[in-house]
Amino acid sequence: MQFFLDTGNIDEIKQALDWGILDGVTTNPTLISKTGRSFMEVAKEIVKLVDGPVSLETVSLNAEGMIKEGRMLAELGDNVVVKIPMTPEGVKAIQVLESDGIPVNVTLIFSPAQALIAAKAGATFVSPFIGRIDDVSGEGMKLIREVKTIFDNYDIDTEIIVASVRHPMHVVEAALIGADICTMPFEVMKKLFNHPLTDKGLEQFLKDWEKVPGRPF
Repeated sequence: MQFFLDTGNIDEIKQALDWGILDGVTTNPTLISKTGRSFMEVAKEIVKLVDGPVSLETVSLNAEGMIKEGRMLAELGDNVVVKIPMTPEGVKAIQVLESDGIPVNVTLIFSPAQALIAAKAGATFVSPFIGRIDDVSGEGMKLIREVKTIFDNYDIDTEIIVASVRHPMHVVEAALIGADICTMPFEVMKKLFNHPLTDKGLEQFLKDWEKVPGRPF
């Protein structure tokens, strides 16, 4: 499973790249607004930093505007993926952009039917928002299981990006289901490294090392 960061923070991206586990980035105007910098400035920097897919979101509500904005965003680099909302107007835009050779990530997916429609329209990626479903007492991972089953039933190539991730178990559960990608906040990615037994074991190893005579380092 690929790891994406859901962020607009350049420092977070650089850290994940340094770890060697970053496969791509998803971002949106909300995340970039937190940087205090212009959208295009941050978007250009992310596209240059990351070799993998970088999802940049349109803001128009009609297909014409989405297509125009999507084409503009795609000019920033060959790795740009245009984020389009799951609406009837968005579905129109998906087909045009994909026919132009511009990959599309359909965002705000909350049902298997929505994911299937996006895939039928030719989307490269779909992004089911599991955390937001959990927030309203639903079962977000059930949606991932259902979408994965449908896509497998029909050999659909559209990749599943598990989005709105809240904690490390979301990442583990997504991997167990077989989702293609999990996009997560930086804090969640950091927590994937953690386990108290690792800390305890390392502490003990270092204490024992101090007892070893003739240590070379």
